[in-house]
Amino acid sequence: MTTSNAEHGMVDTVKMRIERVPLYRWWRRAIVGSVDHQEIIERIFVDGKWSPRYAFMTMMSAGIAILGLLLSSPAVIIGAMLISPLMNPILGLGFSMALFDFAEMRRSLIALAVGSLAAILFTALIVAISPLQAPTPEIIARTRPNLFDLAVALFASLAGTFAIIRGRGDTIVGVAIATALMPPLAVVGFGLATWNMAAFGGALALFVTNFVTIALSATVMARYYGFGHHLSSQQSWTQTFILFFVFVAMAIPLGISLERIAGEAVTTNRVRSFLSKQFGAEARVTQLEIDFAAQPLSVRSVIIAPRNGARPVGTLQADLERQLDRPVQLRLDQVLLDPRAGAIDVQREQLRQAEHSAAMETNRISAVSQALAVSAGVDIDQITIDREQRRATVNAAQLPGATIETYHALEKRAAAQAEGWTIAIVPPQGALPSIGFVDGGDALDPAGQAALSTSAWAARRWNVPALGVPGLPRLPSARPNLVERRAQAVAALLRAQGIEAVPARTTGRGFVLTVVQGEATSSSLPRGPGS
Repeated sequence: MTTSNAEHGMVDTVKMRIERVPLYRWWRRAIVGSVDHQEIIERIFVDGKWSPRYAFMTMMSAGIAILGLLLSSPAVIIGAMLISPLMNPILGLGFSMALFDFAEMRRSLIALAVGSLAAILFTALIVAISPLQAPTPEIIARTRPNLFDLAVALFASLAGTFAIIRGRGDTIVGVAIATALMPPLAVVGFGLATWNMAAFGGALALFVTNFVTIALSATVMARYYGFGHHLSSQQSWTQTFILFFVFVAMAIPLGISLERIAGEAVTTNRVRSFLSKQFGAEARVTQLEIDFAAQPLSVRSVIIAPRNGARPVGTLQADLERQLDRPVQLRLDQVLLDPRAGAIDVQREQLRQAEHSAAMETNRISAVSQALAVSAGVDIDQITIDREQRRATVNAAQLPGATIETYHALEKRAAAQAEGWTIAIVPPQGALPSIGFVDGGDALDPAGQAALSTSAWAARRWNVPALGVPGLPRLPSARPNLVERRAQAVAALLRAQGIEAVPARTTGRGFVLTVVQGEATSSSLPRGPGS
């Protein structure tokens, strides 16, 4: 009993000393005292609960967001933000952690989980039935978290919490919070529908990072305004321990993401400093691009230096590897200028053109690589870039439900977004599309012509010089029947597209077209590479 009284006395003494601090008294009076805590708590927890209206509005917001992403329309995406209710359960989670209120935290988590799952499944359904399934720049932009995404989530959370507490413009800042959450959530649904693990994993990482940032920021802001465990009606040591564990568990993925982002920023600064030091004060590092996912680390830069300032790339690469203590692949474009005073104007123009050209080229290569990686469902380090020929190639992953036509359409979409580049997506080997004819004749119908074009494209991507054509005779016939005429028509069109046509049984590897002959003769079974 004496020990307990002594402990209480120590606590009271500490409280009295803290209350004597002028800054603490100002904070209690000006900040905490200006807020109606009970009214705000009731409003946040009522709005943050699950309800059919909340689930419906979340699904509608997600539906509009995925359509905006597929159309690459920022205006439509912003429209989705206006009706998104995601702010309420996340702020409810943040305040419940500040209050150490386990029951309200559980309700907020349930609402968030139900809403997120409904949004993902609804967007996946839309993508599955949509004719547009190729990744757009808006989708690609949300497949990898970075420092700017984290900053958006942080500022949106601080603004949203402030608006809720002070009762000013909470709807508008709700749009800002939805901006950090709803588009990544819609991209998760896109990745699920197309079975694109690169898009699925990247968007999910971005969503989790932003969600955790918003929740923890809301907790800190709530504590600043005096929302603490003394306001909770029910509190136990078990609840306190569980909530503390939840706080720490949520901070772990955020810490991992921050560590990665910070590590990349430090490495970028070290590389830039290294290059600046190696080329001297008169040189400029105008463009620096680092691919952290590549093995070894890929570093590409453009250096503007005096003509006598050239440096051997091999030596620089070895020194940079020692500096970073890891393998590096260094690619440098050294723009060497005349150091004479009489050539200053020319140098300035050369410098301007070189910087502009380097920046445009680097940005274009980065955009092409990202678009192609998401289209093919692979990591960005699996893209082969030929800068000289301006050609990008990738071996596509096997996407569930995807046909040869799907990969052909993906390549066309990627090529349209990469003007000036040659895009090559190599599809997994599979069955070639069926080739049909106009009824009763030997002329290909429009669908048959498209199927033949796709088959020739696939043969070029697989480096197959010849395709087998069912019914094609070894020797010309004076009076060919319908099957032979159709086979000859297919063969002629194939040769026009640079692919040799041979009788089906002579291909050796089974690269045989599927020619639908109609009711007059038996149709060949669908066949493709490896059959």
